[in-house]
Amino acid sequence: MVQESNNKINELMRNNSGFGWDPIGKKVTTSDEVWEEYLKFATSENFHKMLKALNTLSKDMMAKPGPVVPAKIRENTKFFPYFKDCIGAIDGTHIPATVMGHDNSSFRDRHGNISQNVLAAYCGFANRRQFLAPYRGVRYHLQDFVGNGNYPENEKELFNLRHASLRNVIERIFGILKSRFTIFKSAPPFPFKTQVEIVLACVALHNFLRKECRSDEFPIEEESASSSSSPIVEEELEELVSQTQEQQREEAIAWRLNIANYM
Repeated sequence: MVQESNNKINELMRNNSGFGWDPIGKKVTTSDEVWEEYLKFATSENFHKMLKALNTLSKDMMAKPGPVVPAKIRENTKFFPYFKDCIGAIDGTHIPATVMGHDNSSFRDRHGNISQNVLAAYCGFANRRQFLAPYRGVRYHLQDFVGNGNYPENEKELFNLRHASLRNVIERIFGILKSRFTIFKSAPPFPFKTQVEIVLACVALHNFLRKECRSDEFPIEEESASSSSSPIVEEELEELVSQTQEQQREEAIAWRLNIANYM
């Protein structure tokens, strides 16, 4: 009679709370459905705690460029003194994203996919005093110069070749990030704000591993030429810039031409 009452109580507990009691094993029991939901909750809670911690770390792991010319430029006669005032290379990449709501047109890339545009920056910007873009209308990407006889034919192509050689380091890093963190392979099921935090956290973790683990080696998944930048017609840009910006662009064009001729 007592055993029957215990069984009824256990059944009542299981039906109302999802948990029961095993008097023989002396342990709490639950259904597969409740256990699965608990695991989801625990995993989600721990995930967000770790994400918050990594984003705190990112402030130290993603330092701003300093005033010193990078060694890759300073110690290579192909780049120095032509790029002696450059403090870094910039580029961008697209990562699959999930966007809630009806209007997601601003998140569509040129292939029609929903993505997060992650910028270490983007080479489609017009020239400015703070930014030196490659020449348009002539060969630029490194693969354009691969093979016998594919040497630069003029000063503009020579400038582009050396410019691309420096900027290629960012494409390689994006390739490493996408290979190392498989969460970037598909759109994650999180709010967009969390997706942005995931990118920052992964970059911080990558930088930490490179700094603290001397043996850290990882296969590189090269960014395709099409993913790094898409052509932007200068006439379209001119409609968006003010007169002051136009003056800066002209000054930068003259600056770039002087460098190309000097090479």
